[in-house]
Amino acid sequence: MPIVETKYEHVILDEQDIPIIVGANMKVVELILEKIAYGWSPEELAFQHPYLTLGQIHSTLAYYWDHKDELDRDIERRIKFVDKFQASQKEPSLLIRLKSKGLI
Repeated sequence: MPIVETKYEHVILDEQDIPIIVGANMKVVELILEKIAYGWSPEELAFQHPYLTLGQIHSTLAYYWDHKDELDRDIERRIKFVDKFQASQKEPSLLIRLKSKGLI
């Protein structure tokens, strides 16, 4: 698997130019989404992901801030994909029954 090193010690680009955290097989955008969604500090991210070091987390955060526009576009693309997928799904029959009975 061809890998491109970055100036961030704990972030590399995979063969598709997707930034991943070295040794964790985790995409940078995945950690950033958690940071945004939950407002977690680097220490909380480390608590939630004990297999990551604070160095890996800080390197990932630095990479995000230096590539914010690009990663924010990727996050927006992901949100649109999920919204489109959810809109295309039929409402589960259980949900329909609960609504018809006024339970939700």
